[in-house]
Amino acid sequence: MELTELGGKPEGYYEQSRSELIRLLPRPLGRVLDVGCGAGGTAGPLRAAGAERLVGIELDPDAAERARAGFDAVHAGRAEEQLAALGERFDTILCYDLLEHLPDPAALLRELGGVAAERARLHVSVPNARHWTLARDLVLRGTFGYTDAEHRDKTHLRWFTRRDLVELLGATGWPVLSVSHGGLRPSSLLVARLTRGLSAEFLVYQWAALAQRG
Repeated sequence: MELTELGGKPEGYYEQSRSELIRLLPRPLGRVLDVGCGAGGTAGPLRAAGAERLVGIELDPDAAERARAGFDAVHAGRAEEQLAALGERFDTILCYDLLEHLPDPAALLRELGGVAAERARLHVSVPNARHWTLARDLVLRGTFGYTDAEHRDKTHLRWFTRRDLVELLGATGWPVLSVSHGGLRPSSLLVARLTRGLSAEFLVYQWAALAQRG
């Protein structure tokens, strides 16, 4: 999924469909570019949502090969190197769980403008750096607690709060239209209601932002 050297990932890591994010995308999807497409798990939901054409970029060569079964074209290699070779523009661009793995996510976001159609939409997701468990472990346990995948993936190079993500996208030519997150656990949902939503910044594991090229 992510454009970095990812060894030792759990089974199914590259096959995620991300249907929970795809259903948030405005229709029509038009021509879709999935940057960090993994083994192509998004192909089914994107086709079902009406995508006209699916193009992916994936660093891991084995995952890229598997993705070709569902995508119209898949380019294997680093996104920063592959974008210039695409030779086409896209109406919908996806960067799911990608930016946190890049040394310079701003550079990639700017380069995406070169393959964006007029009024193209960009949908990104990142782990929430403000989640309460991170502060708990740092303060009370004295560890960040890196793992092989998910929220504290040891291959993460960058961390974003909601505000960080919005500012990054806006500064790179992608003004944000909306920010969303997945469903909360019952206990977290109760806290969010009691605080009128203010506690959500500390309760959600992941932010998803929809932006649109001006």
